[in-house]
Amino acid sequence: MAKKEKIQQDSWEIKDRRYFLKDNSSPLTLTIPSKHTKKHALLWFDKETGTQRELRYATNQASVFVDEQKGEATMGHITFTDGVLQVPKEQQALQKMLSMYHPLLGVKYLEHKPQLVAEDELQWLDLEIDALNAARNIDIDQAEAIMRVEVGSKVNKMSSKELKRDLLLYAKRNPALFLELVNDDNVQLRNFGIKATELGIIKLSNDQRTFMWGTNDRKLCTVPFDEHPYSALAAWFKTDEGMEIYSNIEKQLG
Repeated sequence: MAKKEKIQQDSWEIKDRRYFLKDNSSPLTLTIPSKHTKKHALLWFDKETGTQRELRYATNQASVFVDEQKGEATMGHITFTDGVLQVPKEQQALQKMLSMYHPLLGVKYLEHKPQLVAEDELQWLDLEIDALNAARNIDIDQAEAIMRVEVGSKVNKMSSKELKRDLLLYAKRNPALFLELVNDDNVQLRNFGIKATELGIIKLSNDQRTFMWGTNDRKLCTVPFDEHPYSALAAWFKTDEGMEIYSNIEKQLG
């Protein structure tokens, strides 16, 4: 018996188990292979012996390994109904095939594990709390920068209360992305550039390849090919030349 199998057997719990198809798939019925064939390989690699062991689910056999089965095998089907397969504790061979050895585990289906679900939900709640706390404490300029990513120019027509409300809703709905945006200084620099453009302090050429001064069309920077204009501008603001222009614009926005 392979080392992996020994470890799994040692920690194996006798209980009813539930399996479900990935991606919320729920066809009326779906049958997955229960024995090895040329069309559907059902093999498990035994690292201890360096061999591929053939799998076969037989209702009258205690093992799912063909080399351990004795006598005539009564073949069983593995069928999901409405995307779910309930396997009672009495069907240990089927449970072990589905939980340990079947090559479609993690590819086509998963085992329902309440503890892991609870851990995922707890992580999500912690993330949501962090995002909501961050949303409550950021200043209005940063709030505007983040919401511009979500709603674009509509942010210009929003009152401070509307902005704060939508920011909290956004943080609750997408906590991971929200926290990423909070910690991304380029978001604020992009917003800074957009505001300067909307006020005519700087201009973006019609082909969106060049930023210029609004008063005399003097070229400030060129947008690299296939890059978003305001992302390029944000990066340019971090250069020595760009920092000087940023300071100049900041005074005008005053």
